[in-house]
Amino acid sequence: MEFMIEETGSEAGSVRRSLRPALIVSGRNLTEHTTFLRRLLVGMADESIPVAMVCPPGFDTDMLAPAPAALYTHPILNLPLMEHMGIEWLAEQLEKFRPSVLHCLCESRAGLTRRLARRLDIPYVLMINSLTKSIHRLSISSRRCVRIVVPAETIRAHVVKALPRFADRVVQINMGSFVDTDMMCFSSPSRLPSIVVAHPLRRTGDFENFFQAIKSLRTDSREFMVVIMGAGPAEHSLRRLLVTLRLSDIVTIVPILNPWRSVVAAGDIFVQPQPLRECSAFLLEAMAVGTAVAACWGGVDDLIIPNQTALTFEPGSEPSLRQVLKQLLDDRDCARRLAATAQEHVRAKHSVSAMVSATLKIYVEAQQVRSPSYA
Repeated sequence: MEFMIEETGSEAGSVRRSLRPALIVSGRNLTEHTTFLRRLLVGMADESIPVAMVCPPGFDTDMLAPAPAALYTHPILNLPLMEHMGIEWLAEQLEKFRPSVLHCLCESRAGLTRRLARRLDIPYVLMINSLTKSIHRLSISSRRCVRIVVPAETIRAHVVKALPRFADRVVQINMGSFVDTDMMCFSSPSRLPSIVVAHPLRRTGDFENFFQAIKSLRTDSREFMVVIMGAGPAEHSLRRLLVTLRLSDIVTIVPILNPWRSVVAAGDIFVQPQPLRECSAFLLEAMAVGTAVAACWGGVDDLIIPNQTALTFEPGSEPSLRQVLKQLLDDRDCARRLAATAQEHVRAKHSVSAMVSATLKIYVEAQQVRSPSYA
């Protein structure tokens, strides 16, 4: 199936004025990617583009400013198997909004988006944010999915390899961020140094090397505090481990707070303790606010440029992690230079205006699609 995109002029301007996107978001979008979602909504509001949003139940959407023109909840109840119920009702509600394109912001809602696009007979855009192993099982329509958006080159290569028949539809749009004019890294010499970690609390083992490194540095008479922001099934076992290691007086675990950027900005050093298989908005914001980053190499590591945007350590190596933290704590000039370079990288490669502009271009292209399915 080939898609014909008509290049534009005045017709493109007319298509852009008729844009009415509906965003299909997941719980992860509303917790970890709130900054991205908020900036996308603001960018479209600035262009006077009405936006609808479909989100799961039980999440606070008040922090999204401006609010979407129309807000829908699906499923009505957050229970197993409910995802497949109520789609007809949702489609009827969306019809009142008259969307021109659907934008699925998380691969976990790919199936829902495909069914809605078929029911509404409109094109859609799918965003893939991770190196998901089950990518070949994603429900993707070869007719209606006109673009697959990825936020990193690492993910782009993964998607192209795993889904070769969609390779020509993959487009990279970097997440955008606003870079602070000031730098948070050791900005107050009299303040106790602080280390922030934002990482899912899925496995105790993800933090064991980090805790051991912290314990060793404390034994060497270094003073600092640590904040771990995250949620997951390992929280209770992590708290018990902190007590066992006698670190609970300097390490605090907090949930993902809104706005969580203020938590990241409270640190001098940001640590990514394990390779991540998804694009980390936390890491992007840590660089944007000017913290010095210590990151585990591997996974989706596009933002991590060794000795430029971050100091890196090897996966599973406590001595490597300890040495990196020791260097950042002991050499504040080095840490601040690292933070400044990371801020410049974000400013150059992760502009909010570029992100919004590229997204709107994708929507225009989606509306210009001409294929037999729409005949």
